[in-house]
Amino acid sequence: MAPAENGPLVYVIACEASGDQLGALLIQALRDLTFGRVRFAGLGGHQMERGGFKSLFDVRELSLLGVFEVLPKARKVLQRVAETVRDIEAKQPDILVTIDSWGFTGRVHERLARKKSTIPRVRYVAPQVWAWRPKRAKQLAKWIHHLMALLPFEPPYFTVHGLPTTWVGHPVVEAGFERGDGSRFRRLHHIPEDTKLIGILPGSRKSEVSRLLPVFKDAVTLLTQRYANIQVVIPTVPGVAAEVAQAASGWAAPIVILEESSMRPDAFAAFDVALAASGTVSLELAMARVPHVIAYRVNKMTAFLFRMLTRIRRVNLLNILLGHDAVPERLQGMCRAEVLADDLAMLLRDEPRRTAQRADFAAALSKLSPPGERPSRIAARTILELLAKR
Repeated sequence: MAPAENGPLVYVIACEASGDQLGALLIQALRDLTFGRVRFAGLGGHQMERGGFKSLFDVRELSLLGVFEVLPKARKVLQRVAETVRDIEAKQPDILVTIDSWGFTGRVHERLARKKSTIPRVRYVAPQVWAWRPKRAKQLAKWIHHLMALLPFEPPYFTVHGLPTTWVGHPVVEAGFERGDGSRFRRLHHIPEDTKLIGILPGSRKSEVSRLLPVFKDAVTLLTQRYANIQVVIPTVPGVAAEVAQAASGWAAPIVILEESSMRPDAFAAFDVALAASGTVSLELAMARVPHVIAYRVNKMTAFLFRMLTRIRRVNLLNILLGHDAVPERLQGMCRAEVLADDLAMLLRDEPRRTAQRADFAAALSKLSPPGERPSRIAARTILELLAKR
């Protein structure tokens, strides 16, 4: 086989924290399967960079959400799209793999497609066309060559338009959240075993932190009126760590801010309950068997558009997989401190409800990956097969 410096060049783009984690797992799987004889370029965050990946620019500026949150930065985003396309054309990678963030990566794919680029274009993580914007499936079929889906029911939505789609499974099943040591985390941070430990997870985008953390803070204040021995842990990511630290003063309970991602499984294992922004973190909490509530707020106009366009009643993937509300969803007007405090108090005192949530976690998580091999290795094999065909 060719040495690494002459091996195939895989251009990977991951703009957000969840995509960064996915990209890091994919890169490691590709290195393992090729014995290191593969090269990488593109965009990624700190988890990808830990493995020696060098990002074209800091992707934190692309961590945006919602139509009206994106509009003020549209010009900057389009400049970065153009810069990325120029870099791809200059490097001429053997394959392009983009992970989620369709607002950015979709424009990259579109421009390359319109330029009639012959570089194979792969998208990792299918857009949720089963929830809203179903016409996007046809759009993807025009602009990319292969899709790798996380959920078992997604491929038919795209293959009907002639887009080859592989179900590879969800990476949360290999992230290690089921192996955390809660006692070790408590000892490290001098937290007594009888202290009620509340996980607060306000998201990985600045817009999420600014909207959710003040409400979460007020919910904790109300909770301390019912429980005297409460402590809070706020896991965060580099892109919003400064904002979280600034907002973490004046809370009614002691706080530990956790920036080290490798300690998250231990922290999750130590939680009695958690309050989290809607997203992948709910799956991570489910892997750790943490009873939790999800909450979310966006710009009012973004929320209005979503309600007009969506085809689903639920937003939490666990609830969608199960067909019922295993995890309380407190969105927009229901995302209020008194509601969230009541939800957390119920989970803290009601053991049958905690047990039922954990049973639902197991049922939902069993649907997330094909048997026999890790999702990242299935994804890596799919990419290597596409390279071999080229």
